[in-house]
Order: sequence, then C-alpha cells, then structure tokens
Amino acid sequence: MNFALKIAHIIDLITEWYSKVIYWLVLVMIAVGVWNVLGRYIGRIIGENLSSNSLIELQWYLFDLIFFLGAAYTLKKDSHVKVDIFYKNLSSKKKALINILGIILFLMPFCGVIIYFSWQYVVNSWTIMEMSPDDGGLPRYPIKTIIIISPILLIIQGISELIKNLSVFLDIPHRKLT
Repeated sequence: MNFALKIAHIIDLITEWYSKVIYWLVLVMIAVGVWNVLGRYIGRIIGENLSSNSLIELQWYLFDLIFFLGAAYTLKKDSHVKVDIFYKNLSSKKKALINILGIILFLMPFCGVIIYFSWQYVVNSWTIMEMSPDDGGLPRYPIKTIIIISPILLIIQGISELIKNLSVFLDIPHRKLT
C-alpha cells in the first residue's frame, strides 16, 4: 500500500502543477474578455473594429480549458457537489467507503462512457482539421481534444483518490497533500 500511496502522491503533485497553469488561464481569459468588451465599445466610437471572431472564440476556448481541465483538480480538492446533509455527519471510514463506491460505480464508468462516445467525434474533427464556421474563427479540432483529455485526467485523479480513500478505510496512515 505504501507504493500505491506514493503513486497517489505523484498524481496529486501533477494535478497541483497543472492547476497552476489553469490559474493563469483564468487571468488570460479575463484579459481577453475585457479586451473583447472594450474593443467593441471603443471600436464603435473610433469607427474601427478592435475585436474579432478569433478573440471571442479564444475566450470560449479558454473557458473550456479551465472547466474541463479543472475537473480533476476539483476532485483532488474534494470540492465536487455532495449531499452534505448526510455525508458531513459520517465517520471518516464511512466517508471513505462512500468515496470508494462513488469512484468505482460512478466516476470511472462515467469517464469511460465519455471517452467511448466522444472518441470518434474528436478523431473526425482532427481528420478534417475542423475549423470554426465563423470568419476569422479558430481551429476546432485542438479544443475538441479536451473532451477526451478531461475524463482521462479525472480517471487518473480518481485512482489517486481511490488509493487515499482505501488507506483511510483500511486504517493505513498517509500524508495528506494540501
């Protein structure tokens, strides 16, 4: 179990690392959004278009990245929605058991279904090098890849959470990463 806990720790470190990238993407998304708004209004005043479809789509893509890539980090931080009215009063062993069952019965199958049903959709997008239908729009195939990457990251983080919850359920001490 010690080896498994080391694996969980490494997974957690990787999740923490890329969550810092997500943090900066939030700032970039805000900056692009502010520019889109200001560009629209200032552009009207000076009679020049200061925004573009590509900037608007970039803002959407950044939001997609933040949302989809942030799911595994949210799982790591135990911040997904739960029915806390019941969960909060349970012992740590019972919480761990519920988490174990949730990971095995819901998270892993759900992620598998997403990957299975979106795989061909993403492959088709790459095959035709799908572009936005809007003038000056961005390529769609790279952002669609996140539909596959997100559940893979969730599965990997789910493995870490499964290991940590098993150690709690089996009374094996482990160091909690912040």
